[in-house]
Amino acid sequence: MRSLVGFVAVVAAASLYLYSLSLYLPAVPRRRPPHPSAESQHVATAESEQPPDSSEEASRLKFPSDLEELRELAELLQFYKAEHTGYVLLLYCSAYLYKQSFAIPGSSLLNILAGAIFGPYQGLLLACVLTTVGSTICYLLSQAFGKRYIVNLFPDKVSMLQNKVEDNQDCLFFFLLFLRFFPMTPNWFLNMSAPIVNIPITYFFCSVFIGLLPYNFICVQTGVMLSELSSLDDLFSWERLLQLLAIACVALLPGALIRRFSRRRLKLDERCPNGRGAEKKVQ
Repeated sequence: MRSLVGFVAVVAAASLYLYSLSLYLPAVPRRRPPHPSAESQHVATAESEQPPDSSEEASRLKFPSDLEELRELAELLQFYKAEHTGYVLLLYCSAYLYKQSFAIPGSSLLNILAGAIFGPYQGLLLACVLTTVGSTICYLLSQAFGKRYIVNLFPDKVSMLQNKVEDNQDCLFFFLLFLRFFPMTPNWFLNMSAPIVNIPITYFFCSVFIGLLPYNFICVQTGVMLSELSSLDDLFSWERLLQLLAIACVALLPGALIRRFSRRRLKLDERCPNGRGAEKKVQ
């Protein structure tokens, strides 16, 4: 009971912090049309003299649930980033760590958002670092508060993962990389169950950073392209199609190498990557 109370207190404190951060938006000038006409110049000047409506902008700060909301949020944060880069960076990092630490689905949309706001290089670095740090926080929270509850809720999955970890102790790091490239269990469950099955935190940390790099790369590049598209026709241009092909090749190469290594060294069922073979074995 004490562990549950402690976890609830941590979630409440983190939620309060994130909510407070989203409320105190910095003051910025109102957005104007790029080329106002002569007739609208007087109206635009009058509007610019009015104080910005921070409450309206704050109401748009929420976790995106689809691509349309993602584009609106990216546009808003790009506008704020021009004058308040530190605030946007802090807000993004806080929101990402909140989702990742508490195993809340939707990190893929935040990875796409990173590419749209921060660009391909800074966005990829942010996505990789935040994914790794957030997953490690989830690992530590599970170790401190959730062991008993996770075992009670998912006994078969924990037992299956425990057996696989024991079978691959001699090449545990490559086994963890394999799980990230070809998940036999969701990433959020692996983050929570890792301390229960005695995976060292150093192996866990490095495997998350390296193993999710291709996935983060694809998401960030998608965000970069979405921020540059003006219409769906642009997506089917030869330049975009070749760019998508290059992204796919870069992302698939590490997975192909890990898969080839796994066939020789790792002890896995043939149907293990999608989890079906493992579930039948447990039953």
